[in-house]
Amino acid sequence: MALSLSLTLLVGCGGAEKKQPDVRAVVTTKARTCAEGSFRRLGSSRLAFAAIVRSQAVVSRRPGGSVFASFRRLNVNRVPTIFSIRGARVDAACKPSWYLVQIPKRPNGVTAWVAARQVTVEKVSTRILVDLSEKRVTLYKGGKKVLSSTAAIGAPATPTPTGRFYVNQRLIPADKRGPFGPGAVGVSAFSDVLTGWTQGGPIAIHGTNAPWSIGKAVSNGCIRIPNAVLRKLFDKALSGTPVLIRS
Repeated sequence: MALSLSLTLLVGCGGAEKKQPDVRAVVTTKARTCAEGSFRRLGSSRLAFAAIVRSQAVVSRRPGGSVFASFRRLNVNRVPTIFSIRGARVDAACKPSWYLVQIPKRPNGVTAWVAARQVTVEKVSTRILVDLSEKRVTLYKGGKKVLSSTAAIGAPATPTPTGRFYVNQRLIPADKRGPFGPGAVGVSAFSDVLTGWTQGGPIAIHGTNAPWSIGKAVSNGCIRIPNAVLRKLFDKALSGTPVLIRS
């Protein structure tokens, strides 16, 4: 089902890997200098970067442009607000001044610029592949497969959206025997059809109290996996993990 969760039913769980990375070292060229205002793409199949909002962050279509969205340190579910970093605008010393980030808003996959001073950066070595045609969820760490499971996906009338997203929150239901099972790994995607749902119809990978549904296209857009597998995924796929959902 599409994720429709009450704040009274959930507590939040934390974020990306704790060691603060040296982003400047990642973007530095062999000459150890950068052109002022140049763009450096960040991330690979083995390593990604997450931006965690410090106290408040505003984003714009271009560095220093008009604000089109703002975010607090904690989101509506009272967990840290996290963006997925796609690249950085750097100064002559290769220090990022702005980050190009994917944000958890409609339309799916939307990117924006956030000032580097408004976020802290953490590295992420995991990624998730959701293959809708195979009805399968696979987790990679450091480029190596560590977990794979058959999954339930969206029904034809309420399909699971495709695209490149990221884990933006991890939530534990108060009732672990309910429709989300022991937990939900929130994805920065929204249902293409259930736009009127709570919080805009966000998508998640979660457990289930309907194990018969695994391997079928029956959900409202979310991806269901067996509860035992969800527990392992929940432990390993920290916030900021890239998620590719393909047809």
